[in-house]
Amino acid sequence: MTTESVRLEHVSERTGYGALWRGVPRELGFLLPTLPIVVVGFSVMVSLFSAGAGMIVIFVGLFLIVAALFVARGFGTLELVRLRAAGMPEIARPNWGDSDRTGLARALGPLADGRYWIYLLHGMVVNFAIGIATWSIAITWVAGTLGGLTFWFWDRFIPQGDNDFYLSEVIFGFFAPGGNLPGGPEGDAILNFFFGIFFALTLPFITRGLTRLHHVIAQGMLGAWRSEALERRVVDLNESRGAAISAEGHSLRRLERDIHDGPQQRLVRLQMDLASAERELDRDPENARKLITEANEQSKAALDELRALSRGFAPPILMDRGLAAALESLAARNAVPVSFVNAIDSSVQLPQEIERNAYFVASELVTNATKHSGASDIGMQLALHRVPEGDDWWLDVTVADNGSGGAASKDGHGLAGIEERIRGLGGSFELSSPEGGPTVATVHLPITY
Repeated sequence: MTTESVRLEHVSERTGYGALWRGVPRELGFLLPTLPIVVVGFSVMVSLFSAGAGMIVIFVGLFLIVAALFVARGFGTLELVRLRAAGMPEIARPNWGDSDRTGLARALGPLADGRYWIYLLHGMVVNFAIGIATWSIAITWVAGTLGGLTFWFWDRFIPQGDNDFYLSEVIFGFFAPGGNLPGGPEGDAILNFFFGIFFALTLPFITRGLTRLHHVIAQGMLGAWRSEALERRVVDLNESRGAAISAEGHSLRRLERDIHDGPQQRLVRLQMDLASAERELDRDPENARKLITEANEQSKAALDELRALSRGFAPPILMDRGLAAALESLAARNAVPVSFVNAIDSSVQLPQEIERNAYFVASELVTNATKHSGASDIGMQLALHRVPEGDDWWLDVTVADNGSGGAASKDGHGLAGIEERIRGLGGSFELSSPEGGPTVATVHLPITY
């Protein structure tokens, strides 16, 4: 798969009018409770901060200011949770580093942390002002929609008294003077109905715009700093590198053990048989012929074992015909029946390194299921999925069996080795194996070029 073809296959996010309406309930669920939340947050934070500032000379004020900072952190985190529930993209939260401090340093640490002060500014000033404005607009549009569309029904139950002013007569008279447009209660009912239609048609745009405004502000003030993201990326890369080194070391030790226990022993036996045949060649040709025949069998067995070992790394069919064909061959050779499903289009070409690692992982998972699960049927699937947030493509390899379950990733065992290899590649490993089965293992590999 080339980079260009990946871009062409991206599924665009639905942003049509119907999709906007589907988001209205969640967005109203965010906007309508905003006023009481920002008012309560503002009141608590201002009370604590002003009291702390007034008593700072007696040192107690420092703890009140710290309390205000922690309250600001709590309300800021609540804002992030509410935005995510409203359907907005998730915002990475700061790494507060609470576990890095102890004692008095932990209690007063927020005073020296700029992120706490930004959260306080967000809760006391920015979100308070924006929250009141967005709530007012949202409640106006909701009231305009519901009130306008139903005015014709509930207006008849309101006492009119000596009312001789009708808005419809003013508006209709201004735009169509001398016309035969209806006035009075009927005209107001028609006018309000059209107002309700206007508010209803524009409601999805209003709720989406107001929610996005909160999201943009939260992303700038409440999200993790760029330096934190870089630091986290460095930590992840170091962990991935360590996992890759550990996985390669484990693979080399296993290969050394397999060669020592298999082909090497057969080659030693072959050497001994040939030496014995050479000694017996003149004295007992018949016995020498028998030893040579056994040596020939030993050489064939050693060759078969070497071929079997090589299949764990890069079998010829993988290099010649690709990952799907190699997994089909793996499924056909397995002792337990394996049903293979390839959900990737045949025109997609994956990088060879990704194919080699995916084959190795699938081979290990199938081997583990065959040896340890007691399964009578194994399923294997190959698929692609896209992560919209990062615009990245991932390869998914799933192996499921109907065995006894209870599989777990333990140090020194096969599943732990697979997990280390996947972490070294920057991927992730998911395992579900309750007692009694079934066992489902899924590997996600990032596709990089």
